[in-house]
Amino acid sequence: MARRRAVAPLGERITDALSYFVSGTPARFAIVVFLALIALFTFLLAQPVMAADGRPTDLADALFTATSAICVTGLATVDMATHWSPLGQVVIVVGTQLGALGVLTLASLMGLVVSRRLGLRQRLLVAGDVNPMAMRKGSSDTGGSSSLSEIGGLLLTVAVSTLVIEGAIAILLYPRVLLNGVDPLTAAGDSIAFSAMSFTNTGFVLADTGFEPYQNDYYFLTLLMIGVTLGAIGFPVIYALSRNLRRPRRWSVHVKLTLVSSAVLVVGGMLAYMILEFNNGKSFGGEESDRSPSSPCSCRS
Repeated sequence: MARRRAVAPLGERITDALSYFVSGTPARFAIVVFLALIALFTFLLAQPVMAADGRPTDLADALFTATSAICVTGLATVDMATHWSPLGQVVIVVGTQLGALGVLTLASLMGLVVSRRLGLRQRLLVAGDVNPMAMRKGSSDTGGSSSLSEIGGLLLTVAVSTLVIEGAIAILLYPRVLLNGVDPLTAAGDSIAFSAMSFTNTGFVLADTGFEPYQNDYYFLTLLMIGVTLGAIGFPVIYALSRNLRRPRRWSVHVKLTLVSSAVLVVGGMLAYMILEFNNGKSFGGEESDRSPSSPCSCRS
């Protein structure tokens, strides 16, 4: 009598299926991760404990906020400072952190946990996501660009740089928030939120005080601009600069284009605003000396 073929345990079969799905179809896996994150955060934000008034948030508002957080767009249908409870704001900050990592990078991290390794296709996708020059046929790892063998180091750089940069900015912001009369615990949360929102380029204002107390604080605004700039140039550029900061000749074309285009857009945008608002007394044209108490002011929406 022929021996019956041994059937693998259910857990092992599920693991093998996930490993095949991750390594064989990383693009679809990234999309699944993206949609799953939106669904998860929509479910979480709809819970009563996430709202300040203890009532469930409408599905449309929860879905919009979750999508905005994961996509780091910063759009909102509710007042972010007053609608959400402290726990809800923590969930939103976590969502923006996951969104800032990037769908492909996050999918690769999860795939690494499932399959214990990154497949060639997945390495190519991550390399293309973090550095388009790495996808060129026959391209070599010159000027600090990410080769396939460096994807693990790049993923580690993403996590470490996020914690270090946001942590440093939050620590520097903390004394300034305290000086605004905020209690120490709330000031710590506000500092972390401001730091996270600037580095991820999301822009949510979660502090009860809003942004108005700091609108003329150059120290505060400079720290936020540093966070926004570092988050805008992206992890690949940070990774390349960390390896070749003092050797510009070894910077890749991707790094140079990112730095130059960012500088041009920032300086060009600044000049455009100054020219267009030159005669506006409420902005670059100078403060209105005869503003009465009843006149409208610039307040947080």
